[in-house]
Amino acid sequence: MSDWYYHAPGEGRVGPLAVETLREHFASGRIGRDTLVWREGLGEWQPLERLSAELGIAPAELYAPTPAAPPPLPPVAMSTVPRVPGAAVSAPPKSGMSGCLIALIVVAVLAVPVIGILAAIAVPAYNDYTLRAKVAAGAMSAEPLKLAIAGFHSQRQACPDNDSPGFKAAEAYAGPQVASITVGTFENERCGIEMRLRGTGSDKIDGKALWWEYDGNAWQCSSEIDNRYLPQPCRE
Repeated sequence: MSDWYYHAPGEGRVGPLAVETLREHFASGRIGRDTLVWREGLGEWQPLERLSAELGIAPAELYAPTPAAPPPLPPVAMSTVPRVPGAAVSAPPKSGMSGCLIALIVVAVLAVPVIGILAAIAVPAYNDYTLRAKVAAGAMSAEPLKLAIAGFHSQRQACPDNDSPGFKAAEAYAGPQVASITVGTFENERCGIEMRLRGTGSDKIDGKALWWEYDGNAWQCSSEIDNRYLPQPCRE
């Protein structure tokens, strides 16, 4: 039985996991139907919902309907007690705002600039998080290639390229966030991967490269992209 992996934006690659454990994570809400998953034999990471049949997750579980809202409460009947003849009618209260209402207005006026400041901070932070998640999703596409290159190097003491057995053309590795993946040898004679990104909607990332080089024991990551958009292992 194959081991499974999934990608969490805050954690990176999680696994290996048994298929039962992956189902439990989905059932508990830890991962969703759009979470990227992978197992040995897949060409690239795919959303969980595409592999739901293989994982034993029923469509009803993927698209569980939200519970219906309860019906509204019936209106409260108004009192119909007749007015007693001759009873004194109380005078209407004086018009004007109470102290509590004035205090609420003051608080609301003061809160407006505070909300604006918080929004100015939160929106760019959310945009950065979204871009980091897209870069991380693209970077995960290189994981199967790292294993294949390490195995090729171990057997032949040489670095493969895109024309080597078991590898594909650079554009054949394209995906939602990946334009191409080139396999070859860097100037320092180490095996390497160059990934060009796309689909993030930012000119700070689209068309830019991630590089991984293999020294025979471990991989080292670098990039021309700003550190704040990169996975932790690729930051300088």
